[in-house]
Amino acid sequence: MKQFTFLASLILATLSSISAQTEGDNVFGTDQILGVDVSFYDSNYWSLLNDEYDGDQNYIPAAISITTTDGTVMLDSVGIRLKGNSSMMHPGNKKPFKVDFNRFIGGQSYDLLKKLNFNNGFKDPTFVREKVFYDVCEAAGILSPRATFAEVTFNGTPWGFYTVVEQIDDQFLDRSIGDDAGHLFKAGSNFGGGDGEASLVYLGADQSLYEDAYELKQNVSDDWSDLIGLIDFINNASDQDFETQLQDHLDITPYLQSAALDNLFSNLDTYALSARNYYLYHNMTTNRWQWIKWDSTETFGSYAFGVPGDMTELDLDFDGGNEDRPLLERIMESDVLREAYYAEMCWLRENWFNSEFLEPRLDELKALVQSAVYADDNKMYSNNQFENN
Repeated sequence: MKQFTFLASLILATLSSISAQTEGDNVFGTDQILGVDVSFYDSNYWSLLNDEYDGDQNYIPAAISITTTDGTVMLDSVGIRLKGNSSMMHPGNKKPFKVDFNRFIGGQSYDLLKKLNFNNGFKDPTFVREKVFYDVCEAAGILSPRATFAEVTFNGTPWGFYTVVEQIDDQFLDRSIGDDAGHLFKAGSNFGGGDGEASLVYLGADQSLYEDAYELKQNVSDDWSDLIGLIDFINNASDQDFETQLQDHLDITPYLQSAALDNLFSNLDTYALSARNYYLYHNMTTNRWQWIKWDSTETFGSYAFGVPGDMTELDLDFDGGNEDRPLLERIMESDVLREAYYAEMCWLRENWFNSEFLEPRLDELKALVQSAVYADDNKMYSNNQFENN
């Protein structure tokens, strides 16, 4: 009887430990460099990957081995595909890619995650800009994916040093918000027709007018009326209603923090300038939209098309310049909302965007990645550029 009680307690403790595990803790919970070995079943994998990217961006199957500080896990029949837009211009074969663990085996996951994104350090000689930016987001409680690093091989061939980024999906929502039953939109393709930008400009009530700029990622039905309603309010509410009721539509303080952080880091390949690379989530519990960051590979002023002057001295009120960005423009036009935006910028400056926080973190990350960066023969920049940047 005592033996049975002991075994039952052990089983319950194990189940409790599993249920308490947070998605991605083994991958993102500590500073580390993953070892990721991809073994494609087809020796012609590189041509297949490129063919699928040029076509419907479908996945091809492979086995994968992932080594973390907790050990090595091997999985069969995961999906691999190339991804990205400008980062696909990285010279050579070191392209960004995505891993889908349950693409070919339903329910398969790794560290309770369905997908991981591998970014190739395009336009970043340091390899740490994206990681630093997301670390500040996490410290400040701003909704964003987590990031770590990996050394990757394809079929035994060293492929390079990558940044590994969490997927924005229902697991991310459950972990970070505690609500995953709402509507999730990604902004946006930006390379199709129509408006071509996820600028939050109102184009009318017809859903088809928005489908080239926003992508529905999660919804119980193909109903965009709530997103169109938000955009309608942003553009067409009176000045007084916009100022007093925006908080009823959008989780406003976190958005102001998010926008202020983009300004501080000159992260402009997002709503403020390119009008892409963000997610909007309609939280059904609060009935407000929440802003989620995405694709910060060109932070630290790497993306500055058409913006005059020095990116280290970006105008505090920057709202797209000559571009039409009604959400930011109307916030800057409101004395109340603009002052709230300044307050969040000061809060970020006092706590995280300062030498006391950033310089030790940069030193830690440099020490972590330097040998792996030096060993990457496929990187875009030289070792001297790594040091200088």
